[in-house]
Amino acid sequence: MSEGSLTARYAPGQERPLGSYALLTGAYGTAFAGSLIALRVRGRRLPERFSLADVLLLGIGAHKISRLIAKDKVTSFARAPFTRFQESSGHGEVEEQPCGHGLRLAVGELLVCPYCLAQWVATALTIGLIGAPRLTRLVGTVFVAHTVSDFLQVAYRAAEEHP
Repeated sequence: MSEGSLTARYAPGQERPLGSYALLTGAYGTAFAGSLIALRVRGRRLPERFSLADVLLLGIGAHKISRLIAKDKVTSFARAPFTRFQESSGHGEVEEQPCGHGLRLAVGELLVCPYCLAQWVATALTIGLIGAPRLTRLVGTVFVAHTVSDFLQVAYRAAEEHP
């Protein structure tokens, strides 16, 4: 069955680049497996478990980094080849629509979805924690602090508007 007929059956009247999704999924899996192999070759052992502090650091850091990649107006240059600007959405963020066909559309859909990007970012941070723990904790701390700052900015603005 060709990709076109599979897509027509799966999502009639819509473009769903299933082959491109498979390619992105394969790239993710290959990068993940390759990273694990590289860690093993370098003599890095996988931990039995991660501490709660590390999980929180990685989770909050992945949230912020994926949101910056997907929504920040300053990072729109990286998304521009795959997206079309829709509107500003407040707090330095923008809404964009994926554009193009095939792989370009699939990449665009990934790049505008912070939920989708979080898996990629969390994986990179987790591999980093094993391979370069000091650097990864530094990067994670920067983005956790950024997240805390965002919440304080919103709270401050709310306090100003409703004294």
